[in-house]
Amino acid sequence: MEKIKKTPLCKEHVKLGAKMVPFGGWEMPLQYGSIIDEHLTVRNYAGLFDVSHMGEFFIYGPESINFLQKLVPQNISKLTTGKAVYSQLINPNAGIIDDLIIYRLEDKEYNPSFLLIVNASRIDDDLHWVEFNKKNDQFDVEIENKSAELAMIAIQGPLATEIIEEFGLSKEDQPSRFSIKETNLDSFKVFISRTGYTGEDGFEIIINNKEAPSLWQELLSKGEKYGLKPIGLGARDTLRLEAAMLLYGQDMNEKTTPVEASLGWSIPIDKEEDYYGKNIILSQLSNENLDKILVGFRMLDKSIPRHDYEIFKDDEKVGYVTSGGIAPFVGANIGLGYVSTKIPTSIGTKIDINIRGKLHPAEMVKRPFYTRSRRV
Repeated sequence: MEKIKKTPLCKEHVKLGAKMVPFGGWEMPLQYGSIIDEHLTVRNYAGLFDVSHMGEFFIYGPESINFLQKLVPQNISKLTTGKAVYSQLINPNAGIIDDLIIYRLEDKEYNPSFLLIVNASRIDDDLHWVEFNKKNDQFDVEIENKSAELAMIAIQGPLATEIIEEFGLSKEDQPSRFSIKETNLDSFKVFISRTGYTGEDGFEIIINNKEAPSLWQELLSKGEKYGLKPIGLGARDTLRLEAAMLLYGQDMNEKTTPVEASLGWSIPIDKEEDYYGKNIILSQLSNENLDKILVGFRMLDKSIPRHDYEIFKDDEKVGYVTSGGIAPFVGANIGLGYVSTKIPTSIGTKIDINIRGKLHPAEMVKRPFYTRSRRV
């Protein structure tokens, strides 16, 4: 039996009274108190997350741009130093091996340098895929997997900028949206990026494992007057669902393409270089060979949709729910799911969700369910 792994912050969670659960091979905090309270804390103030189980790959070398161009649909040649893009690792059938964020760092020894943040459950598969491609095509690149050496702490919420300012990094010096910089937070040497997975403004901070507990404690101490609280996996899931952010393994996998997953917005159609699955992806962007599509919906009664529930249209099964639950800030029960492209998918289309043998009414709605611009 594989030994469950612990992040360098595990003892901090236990000290704070978190309910610890196994998650993807890791012992992680599910909640410290009420999930709804934690959710609303992030929406109204700020929350602190341990995301140290995520993976970090560094890519260096003179051919690193060409290397990444083959692996992802995004146009990496347009990524300037300090900026980031969301993209997907794609297999030859256009299936999603993983979704990831790619940062372009300061050049290393005059060669392009990149940081890839990948999902915890996909670290081994992703590493195998990038190393296979390096070897198979003889790319002149260096791949460093630093996942076991680095921790990552996310601070998310409308007051996150004020809390980071307490560490000597003024708002003017903080990275802009989807940017990264290497800097100091007081005495801590970190990478800090303006990214996150909650739908809120905020940062993700990468630091070595040894210093992570001290930074975690300092963040909670300096953030207390702003209402900062530690947040567990339970609220992280309701926050990302409310923001309609997909969860790998549930909402997408190697059998779904980015277009089917409604991620077409992340794919430039003018990228000249070839990449895995390009012909399939471009044809699906033209609405050809597209059999299913991810949609968002809200329930029209008080029932709660869950993963794997069936979706019906006019008493015929047309799809399945991938994520579902309560949206505490929006005040609705919502979900994501794949439906056949043979049915209408416009906003307001009425569907039904099969919950324990009974059909419950729902309607397709615009995603994301929550945005900061629509905050009341």
